Amino acid sequence: MLTSTRKYKQVLIHILIWISFITIICIQVYVQRGQIPSRFFVSMLVNFTLFYLNYLFLVPQFLLKKKTVIYIVFALIIVISPLYVTKLFHTTDFPVKIVAKRGNPLRSFEYSIPILFNLAFLIIGTSIRIYQEWDRNEKKQSEIESQKVISELQYLKTQLNPHFLFNSLNSIYSLTVKKSNDAPEAVVTLSELMRYMLYQTNSEFVLLKKELEYIQNYMNLQRLRIANNENVSINIHGTISNQKIKPLLLISFIENAFKYGTDFKGNTEVKIKIFIKENELQFNCINLIGSRKERNEKDSGIGLKNTKQRLQLLYPEKHWLVVKEENNRFIIDLTLKLD
Repeated sequence: MLTSTRKYKQVLIHILIWISFITIICIQVYVQRGQIPSRFFVSMLVNFTLFYLNYLFLVPQFLLKKKTVIYIVFALIIVISPLYVTKLFHTTDFPVKIVAKRGNPLRSFEYSIPILFNLAFLIIGTSIRIYQEWDRNEKKQSEIESQKVISELQYLKTQLNPHFLFNSLNSIYSLTVKKSNDAPEAVVTLSELMRYMLYQTNSEFVLLKKELEYIQNYMNLQRLRIANNENVSINIHGTISNQKIKPLLLISFIENAFKYGTDFKGNTEVKIKIFIKENELQFNCINLIGSRKERNEKDSGIGLKNTKQRLQLLYPEKHWLVVKEENNRFIIDLTLKLD
């Protein structure tokens, strides 16, 4: 349904077009004849009626509802019938008709020109209405797709947050079991992480600087949990200014790395490298394939799968992702064009 403002604009546009059209025709007729025949106004009124009868009724009620045959019948009627209406108002001041004897082919011009004129109004009205309907459907479809994307992203995010929280609580639990002095610091770090997730990631974009700080805090939390963390590292290179990124895109890759980056001996290896060059981000994550090498897609957690889906939704044709296993290492290479 059109809003009242859009309806008002449409009516105003139609009025202006008709005024401009009639004014131009009147000027041309007056220049040629020195007067404007009364039958001219009758013809304009008939064509005006024909246009809106087709535009407002025939096209939406028949043509757009696939009742093509009925539409064609009514269209022929409204194209031909005005000839008889204008004949009733025939006056001598109308432009001189072509004179021809009965049976002469030239006589057909007396009727063919008005019919072509009426047909032109019919085609114009039909074309405008079909275009408007197409445009309305395109906007509606675009809105539906947009709402679908928003719903999917919201669903993925509601899955991601509990997933992250459970993993972090497990890390803190490990520290408390060991009675580690790092447990209080871990609680504070988790608090900072959750504050970022709850209050800063509701925006469509976040500053890349804030997102990287969040990742570094997460890495610090994981280091507190891991006894031998010399092979746990993060390196960030490049110039960080005002670049922005969709929130919580990279963290699932890192979570997955820590989840599967410990072997049966307790050795952990997770290496993160991030390169920023202007509006391009390159993310590299390597982790040891530990005792869960036999994992399948279901066992690998929802985080990695969600991130792939979010990349498809948020950065279509703006990201390149490679996931592979090599030399007992799980490797992720992601190149992202930032907005």
